[in-house]
Amino acid sequence: MARKLGRTTDVRLALLRNLATDLIIHERIETTEAKAKDLRSVVEKMITLGKRGDLHARRQAAAYLYGSKTAENEDAVQKLFSDIATRYEERQGGYTRVLKLGQRRGDGAKTAIIELV
Repeated sequence: MARKLGRTTDVRLALLRNLATDLIIHERIETTEAKAKDLRSVVEKMITLGKRGDLHARRQAAAYLYGSKTAENEDAVQKLFSDIATRYEERQGGYTRVLKLGQRRGDGAKTAIIELV
């Protein structure tokens, strides 16, 4: 069962879209443990779309990910299909890793790093 993360459905889905876009662009982000565990399934599905590589998969990924630009003026969909998908061509799943960091100083939330393997 998916976590609610203390948010309504639309806010939670927007949060996961934003985190997925940031993870694809930066390939490593720090967040809470619960968000990282939920984000894992979303990003794995996006990478699977990238590996498919056809036009329909590209449009599905573009509909989900936000169109933010990196410093090299490359958006998340381009990076997903050109760089990340080719890197995991031979791998059959398990594209992400969650490393637990401990508790955050301010509120004591469990934090973790999620990164692409």
